[in-house]
Amino acid sequence: MPKPTFKVRIWAIREHVRSGPNTFELRWKVGNEPFSATFKTKTLADGERSKLVTAVNAGEPFDEISGLPMSVVRARDDVSWYAHARDYIEMKWPDSPAKTRTTHADMLATATPHLVRSRVGMPPARDLRTALYSWAFNMNRWTQEPPDQVRKSLAWIERHSLPMSQLDDPMVIRRVLVAFTKNLDGSKAAASSVIRKKNIFHNVLGYAVEARRLPHNPLKLVQWTAPAAVEEVDPAVVANPRQVRDLLAAVRTQDARGRHLEAFFGGMYHAAMRPAEAVFLRDANCYLPPDGAWGMVTLGKTRPRVGSSWTDSGKPHDERGLKWRPEKETRPVPIPPVYVRMLRDHIAAHGVAPDGRLFRTARGGMVQESGYGVVWQRAREKVLVPEQSASPLAKRPYDLRHAGVSFWLRSGVDPAECARRAGHSIAVLLRVYAKCLDGAMEAANHRIAEGLTEWD
Repeated sequence: MPKPTFKVRIWAIREHVRSGPNTFELRWKVGNEPFSATFKTKTLADGERSKLVTAVNAGEPFDEISGLPMSVVRARDDVSWYAHARDYIEMKWPDSPAKTRTTHADMLATATPHLVRSRVGMPPARDLRTALYSWAFNMNRWTQEPPDQVRKSLAWIERHSLPMSQLDDPMVIRRVLVAFTKNLDGSKAAASSVIRKKNIFHNVLGYAVEARRLPHNPLKLVQWTAPAAVEEVDPAVVANPRQVRDLLAAVRTQDARGRHLEAFFGGMYHAAMRPAEAVFLRDANCYLPPDGAWGMVTLGKTRPRVGSSWTDSGKPHDERGLKWRPEKETRPVPIPPVYVRMLRDHIAAHGVAPDGRLFRTARGGMVQESGYGVVWQRAREKVLVPEQSASPLAKRPYDLRHAGVSFWLRSGVDPAECARRAGHSIAVLLRVYAKCLDGAMEAANHRIAEGLTEWD
């Protein structure tokens, strides 16, 4: 795509004989591309030439495609923020996982109410949020007829949305950044949420530069720092092996659903599976040798629950490969004999679904967080003393994954191998589990001290 250039040459007006009498031609060149325009009077031609000369003298770049100053091109192509946001969704939608689609919609639904000319007559915040998040920025619903309240809210936004040219104002951008720091109810937003929205906003504005709707990304002009996000796993959430064993036993003794979910939770600990990976674990992905030997699970597919309106299939669970990995990449994870026995017992007792899934609901559907979350909380209440139950210790099923990886590190497993098994990069592993390495560091210091003593 041709880029704006400062290489412009403008010739004098000449009478264009071939076009008939009293016709005048303006000729100029932008880069290597020649341009011309004809006028009925010399005065009109001189006026247009004067505009081009003024732009050149002001040091303004010209567009090699149209031959016009970039300010004229942007004014001609200026669209509203709302239209640009929908263009961005349409551009991103085909190649984005369903979960990513929701994060894009979330950011745009937060920013859009703050990019309006006036707030007079603005719909209630929650109504506007629903209209933007669930309809305006959900491409699957663009062909559906929205409810009356949604239609009115979107019509108001469409009328009052700022033109993109006005986003080249740092104070307008700052207004949006401040909005990212608050939840809809006015409470303080999580730092990770603020950073995520800021990054997506930066990408949306970058797309505006690419579409020649902005001369540059105005986010870079704002002296604003996002709150620091804590990525490290808090050791307070990490259960020790005895606590994990007791929690899994408490899951097993609850009821039929608990017995079915014991191996589901066990996979998060012994194989560091993410819940979306455990949901789609199939018997074909499991190597389960006789008792006493290590086995292997090969993870390759995930089924994160997002909502049927966001997926291409229309099903609540999105069909994806491993997180942050190419679609067909797999991750083999060795599993200890205790988990091999757990899976063998599970298959013997419950069988597998027609598609080979090990874990499913009573009706054969995908296991859902709303169901297994209740089972996990009951197990915590049964096993943990009141002080522990009120603490963050193993509060979420996902904390089993943290406990598993932390146990590997504390056992002296090489961080590179821990990262591979967990599906992390080494840098992310060391950053996220930095506080869980204390025991390993102490052991390493002890071994180094012993070595120095020998040389003494």
